[in-house]
Amino acid sequence: MAHTVVGWHVELEFEEDEHRTRAIALVRLPDGSEVRANGYANRHRSDGNQPRVGEEIAGARALNELAMRMLTKAHGEIDEAAGRTSRPLAV
Repeated sequence: MAHTVVGWHVELEFEEDEHRTRAIALVRLPDGSEVRANGYANRHRSDGNQPRVGEEIAGARALNELAMRMLTKAHGEIDEAAGRTSRPLAV
């Protein structure tokens, strides 16, 4: 049995200020399309300044949104090819 190896590279970028972190997630697919998503983290004024924690939270939220968009895209392609409506599984 032949195996095909395919790789995707996901990029994460962060924009930060004193109170908020924004993560931008991007995946470029082999067909040339791109899927993007954002995630945010807000620092409460009583919390210490821990940029890494804000990045982890915002990054996780962006990746979660990216996963949901990928599922929606895939189900749209299934629907188009099959001529029916598919149901995405909950993640």
